[in-house]
Parts: sequence; structure tokens; C-alpha cells
Amino acid sequence: MNRSISRRVAVSAVTCALSLLFSYLETFIPMPIPGMKIGLANLITLILLPTFGVPTAACVSLLRISLSALLFGSPVSFVYSLAGGIVSFAVTALILKFRLFGLAGASILGGVCHNLAQIAVAIFLLGTAKVFVLLPWLLLSGTVAGLAVGLLGAYLLPRLPRSLFPDAKTTVPPESSDAASSVSFEDPSDQTNDRKDC
Repeated sequence: MNRSISRRVAVSAVTCALSLLFSYLETFIPMPIPGMKIGLANLITLILLPTFGVPTAACVSLLRISLSALLFGSPVSFVYSLAGGIVSFAVTALILKFRLFGLAGASILGGVCHNLAQIAVAIFLLGTAKVFVLLPWLLLSGTVAGLAVGLLGAYLLPRLPRSLFPDAKTTVPPESSDAASSVSFEDPSDQTNDRKDC
């Protein structure tokens, strides 16, 4: 195992633990509506996608959802989280890949789609469309929370030590205020590692 792979594994483990901690802390934040949450763990996904690529970000996200349900959730919460997580991840990844929006825009749409997926699962499991009454509030919370997390990610990404992801082609010009507007979204695993690691 070379140093590049070792670094990827180490960062994946640390970010998974950090996202799990964020998910745990959110359980102590009271919310007025079922399913409403801040989504702090999505910050990790926003940072991993443009730096380590889709496979690493997907693995960390899936591990976080599974461990969250196992440690402080339930089988039902796992179904909701998995459905929302898959849809949200796919939307966020596609937006960043094709540079349709910056991190804030991707986070907002990811949060909104996360809540839409959970509403769809609730209708399927409960067998009633009455849960639609929650939709406006969940869309509002998804937008606000997504914006906050996206702006935080845009602030942190260009300030992270480059040594954390030396093989990633992530570049943020100094004059750019939005980290995601100029982040290259190439999976570092596709690169030929023809140089020595520092």
C-alpha cells in the first residue's frame, strides 16, 4: 500500500468519524417538525467530492448513514436517511461535476432533494399523502440549512491544507470568493501517480 492510498484511507476514516459526530450532535438539537435537520454531516460530503472524488465521498456517506442508524437510530430512520442520502448525494455530485452551481447551490438543491426523497418514503411506508402538509416546511428548512452548510463548505475548502489531498486537482484562484465555482471535479483515483509523495 503506497502512501497515497494510505493517506486516502486515513482521511476517509477521519472524515467518517467527524461526520458521525456531526450526526450525533444533531440528535440533541430540537426540531419542530419530524424530518427537519441541519445536515452538518453533509459538509464532509461537500469537501470530499471535489477533493477525493465520488467513490471516497460515497463510501464515507454510506458508512456514516449506516453507523448513525446502528448507534443512535432505528431501522426506520435508516430507510429514511438512506433514501434521502442517496438522492441528495447524486444531485450534489452531478451539480458539482458539471459545475451547474457552486457549493452553496449544490448544497441547497441537495438538501431540498433529501427532504423530497424522505417525503416520498414516508408516503410509501405510511400509505397516506397527508405527510405532504410537512413539505413546505421541509423545503424551507432544506433551503436554509443547505445554504448555511454550503457557504461554510465554500469558506473552508480553499483554506484546508493542500497536504490533505495532494493528488486531487482542486484549485481555487485567490480572487475567487466561491470555492466551488472554480473547483476542478476530477476523481484523483483516475490520475496516474507518476511522482513521489511528499
